[in-house]
Amino acid sequence: MPIGFPEMLVILVLALIVLGPKRLPDAGKSLGKGMREFKDSLNGGGSDSQDEEPPAVRPAA
Repeated sequence: MPIGFPEMLVILVLALIVLGPKRLPDAGKSLGKGMREFKDSLNGGGSDSQDEEPPAVRPAA
């Protein structure tokens, strides 16, 4: 059974109450990264995936 809009709204409100507004974006980002890594492992993809951005280069001080 698919999750509808009311169920998704309840989940988001509970996550906002539990995590707070400051930690919610970080939790979403880590959840998305974990799901992407899981999908890549199922598809046999390695860390050389083209979807990932190259690491940022910081200028020398």
